[in-house]
Amino acid sequence: MLTLLLASLALAVSPPAAAEPDALTGPEIVARAHEAAGGEAWRDPGSLYMEGYGLFWRGGPDFVRYEPYRMWRVYESGKPDARQASGRVRIEAFREGGIVFQLAYDGERSYNQDGPVEAGADDWASNFGFGAIRHAFDEGWTIDRLPDDLVDAAPAYTVRLNDPAGGETIFSIRQDDFAIVRVGFDTPRGWHERIYSDFYANTPGGFVQPGRLRLYYNGVKANEVYWTAFTTGETWDDSLFRIGVDE
Repeated sequence: MLTLLLASLALAVSPPAAAEPDALTGPEIVARAHEAAGGEAWRDPGSLYMEGYGLFWRGGPDFVRYEPYRMWRVYESGKPDARQASGRVRIEAFREGGIVFQLAYDGERSYNQDGPVEAGADDWASNFGFGAIRHAFDEGWTIDRLPDDLVDAAPAYTVRLNDPAGGETIFSIRQDDFAIVRVGFDTPRGWHERIYSDFYANTPGGFVQPGRLRLYYNGVKANEVYWTAFTTGETWDDSLFRIGVDE
């Protein structure tokens, strides 16, 4: 009788069996994620501008709010190395009307608020990672499906993108709507993860932008960005990406 009771109790407290994975392959999951994000308009937007505000931590519980927080991005058509800087980018943060920092890369040279700096493409390794998924089907890239997971308590597929340079970038894609909700990759600062949420689009079926971005290094949150507005496909003068240089 005692043996039967113990056996019944063990069954009652045993964790439920993990759901069997569905038959989707890694490439099929990524293809559906592309479509859910806006299709070709998302995969190759030409350029992207985002603005909002950011919360920045420096290891303790207190944060500093930077507003406005802005980013301009011009994309290259190809990307053989997910971690290398490519195209052009400018990021700037303000607090109480003053510049906190400005960073830019014009395709060859890097800049901060004081002008040109001695920094190459490798120095941007912590800033470039998400764009890898736009190039997942480029020549030389491969996609592996990894174990499923939960992101913000929602079931997610996990895939690994392998770029031609030998780099690996891990993505989590929500199962119910194929939103890209997490990216992870190694950087000079350690393991870096970004979690995306609060997605929105300017037009139905158009480019889908995450409204909230949380950034972690070695498991500790470093900053959180809220993108309140964005545009795509704009053209900007090259001088935007060259700070402190007389044209």
